Amino acid sequence: MEIQSIDHIELFVEDAEKAAFDMCDHFGFAVAGRGGARTGLSGCESVLLRQHDITLLVTSATSPVHRAAEYVERHGQGVGVIALRVDDAQAAFAEAVERGAAPVAPPEIFGPQGDQVAFASVTGFGDVEHRFVSRDRSGGPFAPLIEETGHTHSGEGLLTEIDHLAVCVPAGTLEETVRRYKEAFGLRQTFDERIVVGSQAMDSKVVQSASGRVTLTIIEPDVTRDPGQIDRFIAAHDGAGVQHIAFLTDDILTAVPQSTERGVRFLTTPQSYYEMLTPRLGPIGVPVEELRELNVLADRDHTGVMLQIFTESRHERGTLFYELIDRRGARTFGSNNIQALYEAVDRQQTSNPTGRD
Repeated sequence: MEIQSIDHIELFVEDAEKAAFDMCDHFGFAVAGRGGARTGLSGCESVLLRQHDITLLVTSATSPVHRAAEYVERHGQGVGVIALRVDDAQAAFAEAVERGAAPVAPPEIFGPQGDQVAFASVTGFGDVEHRFVSRDRSGGPFAPLIEETGHTHSGEGLLTEIDHLAVCVPAGTLEETVRRYKEAFGLRQTFDERIVVGSQAMDSKVVQSASGRVTLTIIEPDVTRDPGQIDRFIAAHDGAGVQHIAFLTDDILTAVPQSTERGVRFLTTPQSYYEMLTPRLGPIGVPVEELRELNVLADRDHTGVMLQIFTESRHERGTLFYELIDRRGARTFGSNNIQALYEAVDRQQTSNPTGRD
């Protein structure tokens, strides 16, 4: 199976219109379509959002038996589906099931010849499913029963694509989760790391498609150490789930103040972090004072520099949040910034444990 990219992310929420408005208002997404009882969707309302190569489907249940209702009841609002673009959804489904993935929805083909879209779903981790998607043509209809506005691609905004997703899994399940992604989906492990912060610790492995456009950073807590934010996420989320979605941007130094003006709240960074930045990394091509003012983190690998920042969680359980990442040649994930992120999330959870205002 050849996984090309993330086709879309489906968020399960309590109120699709409100959640979609928040993503548009805060991050500059544009509404590209809607679906519901009027268009033939059963048991839910959905809003389609786009920005450059990012597509989000925001769904809320109108029936208590819809999967979005079950998901939100158990986990709160969050990522329910990671959809994968493939050449042939039917073949990818058959291959994944043969390799051990559990089927969720068998292949269905919609639309007229030459303009068809095919969907098929299997289990991923926890209650998150992977939806294989193939289309007869690029830019074709998104999905059946979603009435599109005619704008199939939004070129506005500063966010360009989904860089990666960070996934938290219960202790003792990291190796099995990585093995499943390698065997059932053909992903490859590209990185692993043990992270120790004070009396807490976690283990992380990265799996990635051959195309490089689907990347999951999978993290488990070390329960032999003191409990920390990964333990708290799993408890609040009631199991494995997506901790954050990383949006790629070509200009983080513009995206951060623009997002702040839109109402996004970013995690803060201690001043001591910036005092050590130049001695640790050397020149990075950006004034440290500008990074300090914006609370942007920086790191370097053997291929270049990356800049990143994380939002506060605004979700009802203090779980899902977002990352903006600006890759200036770097291909890794800011390992040297893990401690800064970990401590920043701890500060937010200590001061505002529910994630609400």
